[in-house]
Amino acid sequence: MKENHFKTTEALSLASFKEMDYLAVAQYNLPIALMMENAGLQLANLIALSATKASTILIGVGNGNNGGGGLVAARRLAAWGYEVYLDIPVEITKLLPAEQLERALLFGAKKEVIATPDIWVDAYLGFSQRLPLGEAFLTRMQAANTSKAIRISLDIPMGISEDGTQPMFQADQVLTLAAPKQILNTLSIKTKIFIADIGIPHGIYEKFNIPMPSFFKS
Repeated sequence: MKENHFKTTEALSLASFKEMDYLAVAQYNLPIALMMENAGLQLANLIALSATKASTILIGVGNGNNGGGGLVAARRLAAWGYEVYLDIPVEITKLLPAEQLERALLFGAKKEVIATPDIWVDAYLGFSQRLPLGEAFLTRMQAANTSKAIRISLDIPMGISEDGTQPMFQADQVLTLAAPKQILNTLSIKTKIFIADIGIPHGIYEKFNIPMPSFFKS
């Protein structure tokens, strides 16, 4: 029998996490752009633990805030001297991800898909992803899952479902944002799950009756 990663009383549904995210903005004036920066920096730090300066890092991003976090990580890693490539299956049209894409490219990330990266990062879709996935994302996921790359997902893996019936990005590591997510209990116990501090204050955790988690530290 598979063990849970998190106790149910300490983890949130995706709907509750969406509400937590909203309250951070509405009640504490915590900008989405700042939370995106925090998430991307934490992701870059996690990726760097598995990388060398000779590693090739492919970061897949979509047209949402999760993609924006991936692009922050790309900028940070490129600034640190890593070889970073970007997989962008859909056009980036939303303001925050578009700004982050421009910055990442200026810092040296390359808008190019490489066939055999050493590390493949899934920042394609976030907690608002809709299933079933479109063909563009399915194609990239299948390529990632058959590669020999270390696979890392931001927040939740692309394609994850409550019942486990959908194809999904087979992450070796997941850096989930702000709080444990109940849906991550569907993952193999072998998947390493870390929690990123994106700046949400203690008072919001109290409102959801969960303890502030132990955050990832590089």
